[in-house]
Amino acid sequence: MRDWFAFFSHTGTEIVNICEALQILPRKVVTNKTPGDKSINKRLLELPVEIVWMNNRPDVQDYNRVLSKCYDCVCTLHGWMRIIPEEICTDYEMYNLHPGLISKYPELKGADPQSRISEDHTDIGLVIHRVSPELDGGSVVMEKSTKKISNEIDDNTHILHEMATTTWIEFFQRYIT
Repeated sequence: MRDWFAFFSHTGTEIVNICEALQILPRKVVTNKTPGDKSINKRLLELPVEIVWMNNRPDVQDYNRVLSKCYDCVCTLHGWMRIIPEEICTDYEMYNLHPGLISKYPELKGADPQSRISEDHTDIGLVIHRVSPELDGGSVVMEKSTKKISNEIDDNTHILHEMATTTWIEFFQRYIT
């Protein structure tokens, strides 16, 4: 398997689920959380992987330090709520899961698309796309969707969260392992 670098800004649960389902480990887990943050999934902290605590506003040098010796690696963003500098986007192979079906509804690009799903949206879904300098503008490599059954944010968020984990697992099986 290629080296895998996993980035997160929320809990890291998605990373744990991928590791457990596929019996793989990232080379590094990178977060902008602070050590001791109670929101981090405890199982993530128990994994035998290097955790890198990056500052809240990383620059090109910060990313290059973390990704040094990343010659044939893939980076995945799991709720990494930071804009990746253009130089990093073009120098490294990075993928992001976006919880909005931007292939059908481009207006859902950007932060918190699940909160912007409206009655006009008949489907909900997500995409995994290559990270590019344009926010959520890279080429889509996978997408999943389903008919929307509710206009409630919590309902849609729950469905998208479950869909995210299975989509990442399929992505890894297809492209990485």
